[in-house]
Amino acid sequence: MDPHPSPLDPLPEGAGPTRPPPASARAAAAPGEGHGALTWVAAICGIFTLLIIAGNLDPRAFVLGALLAVFPVPIYVALALWVDRFEPEPPRTLAQTFAWGATVAVLAAVCINTTAQTVAEGIVGSRAADFFGAVVSAPVVEELAKGLALAFLYRELRDEFDDVVDGVVYAAMVGLGFAMVENIQYYGAAVEEGGGSSAVTFAIRGMMAPFAHPLFTAMFGIGLGYTRERMRSARRFWAPPVGLAAAVGLHALWNLATTSDSWFLALYFVVMVPAFVGILVIVYLSLVREGRVIREHLAHLVEARVIDADELECLCIVRRRLRASYDAWRAGGTVRWRRRRELHRTASELAFHRWRVRRGLSKGAEADALREAAYLRRLKALCRMTAA
Repeated sequence: MDPHPSPLDPLPEGAGPTRPPPASARAAAAPGEGHGALTWVAAICGIFTLLIIAGNLDPRAFVLGALLAVFPVPIYVALALWVDRFEPEPPRTLAQTFAWGATVAVLAAVCINTTAQTVAEGIVGSRAADFFGAVVSAPVVEELAKGLALAFLYRELRDEFDDVVDGVVYAAMVGLGFAMVENIQYYGAAVEEGGGSSAVTFAIRGMMAPFAHPLFTAMFGIGLGYTRERMRSARRFWAPPVGLAAAVGLHALWNLATTSDSWFLALYFVVMVPAFVGILVIVYLSLVREGRVIREHLAHLVEARVIDADELECLCIVRRRLRASYDAWRAGGTVRWRRRRELHRTASELAFHRWRVRRGLSKGAEADALREAAYLRRLKALCRMTAA
């Protein structure tokens, strides 16, 4: 959720909305600004991972596997981001989270899992080691590798990582990145086998289980989001470890089921589908809660005549926001549509900023007041522009 208010000075009438934050706000920028070394680490990890996968496949299988793995990703990313309706996360942070899953997490999982399975093979034999690698080592190592990104975001993004919705969105990004690179290996191996193997593999991994990794990691994201929402609850300390344990458990069940054709469909419909539906329900309830947060923390603007009561209701309900954005596009094309979306974003940022301060996530009284004034000034300017 982009914490940066727009420039303090209102835009002149007729000018399009601009988004660069003031210099003072850059200190609170999303992780990644000033972390160029991490970008290089991710790039190097990604190159090594692709070289490892390419070394196990012939060139044709590698290229086709990569195409099959990458092709559906934009669709899955768009679906995952759609749920974050009130206060979308910064694109740069989302891209970095996806990149972590596709590079650092995958390489760490490959190296640690391979080492663990090799050691296990020398102790218990190859068959038991294969089972250990799939059902014990892989779920633990992979969920820890992906979860490390979420833990880092939780720690660094005090102005971004607000609740369960954010935890699910970031989990989806790191999980989709991990799954994309992992699928290169699976699709490539299926292409090498030929026959109907590639079609079956694509149907299972690309159609029946595109959100397997995001689903697993979302459990940890939900735990972190719950903790952030309930800063004063004693139960908040248990939510992240319980979420991580649920992520590992679901992952282990999934891997166990894939070892047996007779178990796979049963587990898919009895465990995975209900778990996915359960996450959607949790996200829906969290969105309703976000709407209440916006209503509570912007109600004073109705009394101050910054917005009217109908506008406040529009800001609190997803479908009314979508309708207002569509009406703005019909009335004035892209320019008015962008202004309307900017108004929604700024109003959400103001409400969530006030919510954070009330829960004790403060940067100091003076800094909090300056940020609120910046959001409010920008919101007033956008209200005048959209009413013109």
